[in-house]
Amino acid sequence: MSRDIPESTTATSRPRFRKPPRRAVLVVVFSASLLTVGAVALVPADPPAAVSEGAPGGASTLDRAIRTAEAKLAKGGQDPQAWAELGAAYVEMGRVKADPAYFPKAEEALRKSLAQQADGNGIALAGMGALANARHDFAAARDWGEKAKAALPYNAEVYGVLNDAYTQLGDTAAATDALQRMLDLKPGVSSFTRAAYEFEIHGRVDDARRALDRALADAIDPGDVAFCRNLLGELAFENGDLDTAERHFEAGGRAVPTDTSLQQGKAKVAAARGQTGRALAGYQDLVDRQPNVGNLREYALLLTSAGAPDAAARHYELFEEQRRLEVDSGANVDLEASLVAADRGDAVQALRYAQAEWGRRQPVFVADALAWALHLNGRDAEALTYADRAASTGWRSATFAYHRGMILARLGRNAEAVKALGEALRINPNFSVTDVRTARATLAKLGGAG
Repeated sequence: MSRDIPESTTATSRPRFRKPPRRAVLVVVFSASLLTVGAVALVPADPPAAVSEGAPGGASTLDRAIRTAEAKLAKGGQDPQAWAELGAAYVEMGRVKADPAYFPKAEEALRKSLAQQADGNGIALAGMGALANARHDFAAARDWGEKAKAALPYNAEVYGVLNDAYTQLGDTAAATDALQRMLDLKPGVSSFTRAAYEFEIHGRVDDARRALDRALADAIDPGDVAFCRNLLGELAFENGDLDTAERHFEAGGRAVPTDTSLQQGKAKVAAARGQTGRALAGYQDLVDRQPNVGNLREYALLLTSAGAPDAAARHYELFEEQRRLEVDSGANVDLEASLVAADRGDAVQALRYAQAEWGRRQPVFVADALAWALHLNGRDAEALTYADRAASTGWRSATFAYHRGMILARLGRNAEAVKALGEALRINPNFSVTDVRTARATLAKLGGAG
């Protein structure tokens, strides 16, 4: 059923908001669940998917978009489009900077736009959808996105909002439909990177790589180049290829030296290579610059692995502070909170957060988190049901395989446990600075190859 990505297309030159001419369907996909590509806001000026903060003139694309919208609004009178543009830019700025303080400002601007133009205000509706995605309120994002689609049925970015929402909700058919429509309307970096993620979730790593290569070939802005290089590096790392991962992270860093995602990738590679001092220094600088929940968790895990439990505890405290800031901004981070509780051995809290998240959405990565939390609480028969759910799309995830193997070992299904744990280490022998040791020790205990 799959289709190849063509080597070239002229579709990207089509004016926005106009009904496109009929043409052959472009692309790629089967079904989805998001996570390598975060929620990307719809900003009418079409900034890159990842934005350099060091653009010419000392101002980023988003800085200029914000100043332009503010200048329009300073003239007074009603201007729903300017409010929508300002709100969408705030959403994207909050995502790029990992700063949830932008989200209330974004909501205020977008609601002012909708108050001034309630009907047909597709940009504001899509902006609200992107904001809900950024806050991990994916049901709301779906609802806003569907309203935006009714107003702007030929706008590709609207379908990006919908793809992100449906992906995170675990509605794979709807996610695929939205992505296919996005690709039909505007093949480019944003759509090809989403297509790559769909392939990855279904275990089609080579197809995912080809989609990212196509995205990189289309990338012109340095921010786009850095974004694609980061995703290529992550794909390589998750499949055990440290050399290729490092090459992509370094290349991305040459495009945008300040990009924190690339810095995180390089620190992760250093940790996998056993260059602990370099990795610790990289993560310390990273959390100083961007103390989001993901970076703080990874640094705390590395500190734990390096035999620095007190420093790890301090960074887990910083994680909790950041989590509260995100919750106060309207975001939901229960999945991240479950993972950290599991890291710290708080099985009860891990399960509470995972069950709350599962009540909101059912993608495979939430199934995996719930399976692990149930395992930590000694409920392995239940855990296996969710581990099987996590494996249902065929995603080549070392973490999923490790969790499933440990659950099977607890259930006494040793041959299956050996197979799953061996698979985890074959997929990525560096999937976790802490869990790899447990996987090898368990394999040795069960008589498998460690």
